[in-house]
Amino acid sequence: MLQVNIIREDPDKVIERLSVKNFDAKEIIGQIIELDTGRRATQTELDQLLSHQNTIAKQVGELFKSGKQAEANDLKNKSIALKDEVKKLHDLLHKYEHDLHQQMVLLPNCPSEKVPSGKSAADNEVIYSIDKLPELSSEAQPHWELASKYDIIDFELGVKISGAGFPVYKGKGARLQRALISWFLDRAGESGYTEVQPPILINEASGFGTGQLPDKEGQMYLVGLDNLYLIPTAEVPITNIFRDEIIDAATLPLKLTGYTPCFRREAGSYGKDVRGLNRLHQFDKVEIVQISHPDRSYDILEEMKDYVVSLLKDLNLPFRVLKLCGGDMSFASALTYDMEVWSAAQEKWLEVSSVSNFETFQSNRLKLRYREHNEKPKLAHTLNGSALALPRIVAAILENNQTSSGIQIPEVLVPYTQFEKID
Repeated sequence: MLQVNIIREDPDKVIERLSVKNFDAKEIIGQIIELDTGRRATQTELDQLLSHQNTIAKQVGELFKSGKQAEANDLKNKSIALKDEVKKLHDLLHKYEHDLHQQMVLLPNCPSEKVPSGKSAADNEVIYSIDKLPELSSEAQPHWELASKYDIIDFELGVKISGAGFPVYKGKGARLQRALISWFLDRAGESGYTEVQPPILINEASGFGTGQLPDKEGQMYLVGLDNLYLIPTAEVPITNIFRDEIIDAATLPLKLTGYTPCFRREAGSYGKDVRGLNRLHQFDKVEIVQISHPDRSYDILEEMKDYVVSLLKDLNLPFRVLKLCGGDMSFASALTYDMEVWSAAQEKWLEVSSVSNFETFQSNRLKLRYREHNEKPKLAHTLNGSALALPRIVAAILENNQTSSGIQIPEVLVPYTQFEKID
């Protein structure tokens, strides 16, 4: 959530920056300033009235002590009358705060000055791409056919058990999944990330803190009886570890990683782009999260992007790196890099990771602050990234590594799979 004081200081700049995300904020910004002005005026009036009430209370006590009961009772009656005014101002202040909050949560995060303008994914900036795309033989098959051929992923069985978008991994397919998870976690640990195993059900406060609520409420699975949500990514529970915390600046950055299953309704998704592993309702992912000092967050974003790139290089997968334009960014992000792998059999790019800096957007919602020396606490910056999401990585491994005698396993995974080939 944006900070009200930043909006008040330069509303035109906020409107201009949000326009890069193709978001017209002029009307909402006007309403926010009007509500905040009313809130501040009401707070001032309430503070003055409470101060006056305290003064009267002291005077009443002094008059009673000096035996001036008639004067004391007159002032006491005035104090009782003030209580109604205080209650009215409290109620008015609460309404202003509620209405202001309702408007504030409608505003997405302001994009960084580094974000290119654009309307859609077609306008994203390619900052790196492999020189030459791999070519497969005319007999090459997409991953869903390979999965059936080698009996490693059963999509129909998943439909029987749950529905479309819930595949069942079998035999070497299940072991490949487990190998990838273990390798991703081990690599993260070697890079200084502390592993955590968070809950996969979250409450509303956690969903709000990282920006999933109310923006993406319809994309999450709700366990209605207990009013809990299945997580769309481990980012949510891991970042919420630090909700309502004040962190010693000397300990920053904090680096955490975690594996979880992830759940997304993907409402409205259909067609060839959702076939096989391309888009699922349940999938596995290893996430990396950092809590950073504001002065270092963009350097850390570059480090996180380079870390994900190193994973793709070690898997020997063809990839490219995109800087997302304003029109393709998430609600909460200030700057995002996407990493995509080339699906040789489908002849298309598949997103496998997004690495984002949220600046203070999440930390303001989370009340996540840091303190330097004895100074007043300030909002930290939060960052996260997929390192990596498994379904499309598996799809790319199957498609790009297929041979006439089977599917070759990337060398770095062999110690984890205990086999070199799926055949």
